Amino acid sequence: MKYVLGARCVRCGREYAAVPGLTTCACGGILDIQYDYAAIRRDFSPRVLEGCRDWSMWRYRPFLPVEEDSPAPPLRVGWSPLYRADNLARTLGLKTLYVKDDGLNPTASLKDRASALAVVKAMEAGADTVACSSTGNAASSLAGNAAAAGLRSYIFVPARAPKGKVAQLRIFGATVVSVEGSYEDTFELSKAAIEKWGWYNRNAAINPYLSEGKKTVSLEIMEQLGWHVPDYIALSVGDGCTIAGVWKGLKDLASAGFIDKLPRLISVQAEGCCPINRAVQTGKPWAPMEEDTLADSIAVGVPRNPDKAIGAIRESHGVAVNVSDGEILSAMGLLGRTQGVFGEPAGAAGTAGVKKALELGLIPADSTVVSIVTGNGLKDVANGVKAAGEPLSCPPDMDALLSVFRRAGIAP
Repeated sequence: MKYVLGARCVRCGREYAAVPGLTTCACGGILDIQYDYAAIRRDFSPRVLEGCRDWSMWRYRPFLPVEEDSPAPPLRVGWSPLYRADNLARTLGLKTLYVKDDGLNPTASLKDRASALAVVKAMEAGADTVACSSTGNAASSLAGNAAAAGLRSYIFVPARAPKGKVAQLRIFGATVVSVEGSYEDTFELSKAAIEKWGWYNRNAAINPYLSEGKKTVSLEIMEQLGWHVPDYIALSVGDGCTIAGVWKGLKDLASAGFIDKLPRLISVQAEGCCPINRAVQTGKPWAPMEEDTLADSIAVGVPRNPDKAIGAIRESHGVAVNVSDGEILSAMGLLGRTQGVFGEPAGAAGTAGVKKALELGLIPADSTVVSIVTGNGLKDVANGVKAAGEPLSCPPDMDALLSVFRRAGIAP
């Protein structure tokens, strides 16, 4: 790994060699991958990227902890669209808004970025089986990317995981264990199974390489904006791994001279499950919470990456905002009606957070904001129907249609 110096614990500072099977520090802290930014700056630049025709996350290979000769997995992950969301911005009363639709990745979520990197590291480690626990998206992304690479996968999900996500897992050939308990119960069982059978560990809070995959979403955002840094980047937060990865990517770019300033983060959690935001808002250590929200992807009462997440929010002088399930459903409809983007509940939570932050005066109306949609709405059709409502029902008769339209207050 030409540009990788090693790994450092975010808690105690102990340093490690960046070997494929790297997990946590001996003190229990999460590790951060360290790079030689001077070397990256010497060999890599925005101008080099202008000539790159690899429209995937692998266009940023100097910023990724993989061996130079390791092939990228078969699925094309990354380079999702960044839309200028003028209709939505006007509706919210915001100067400039962009929507990054990461639900258009191969298995329909941002988690493909982490799983693609996990597959490469598993193959570098000589593993033939990978495993993780997940509320759904990390699971389906691992199963899909592993299947494409010819690896076996074992997936542990809480029993509440939406059927659409579980169906993906089975279609991709994963061995799926539905755990009758919370996400914390699911994580602990997966951890025990991984230790027993020696599978490659894709759990993002254990494996420091996965945030390195997730950070590519922020590298893309900056390149798609022509390296002009927005005021804020908003995203939903569960385990804390994604927001930590986004911040790591931004700091990498700044350290390598690609950008000259950093945006502030908007951390969005559900009111019914917000241990990370609550710690930021109160200044107290985080504490476990119940998992009481329909946004299953961020229903994590015991986050496994709180140190990096809380550090990212504070270091960016960010905003922590909690949204209700009703506000999330409303944001799903708003995204769809104004921009044609269908986000699952956790995917739309970032937009709900932008709206609420504006209403509370936490961010100024003349800001430039990027909201990341982390997962596609087809992952959770039941809540999509809740957000949009049922269709009109009508017999095959024009008079009946007119009557239905009158009752609904519709004037074609």
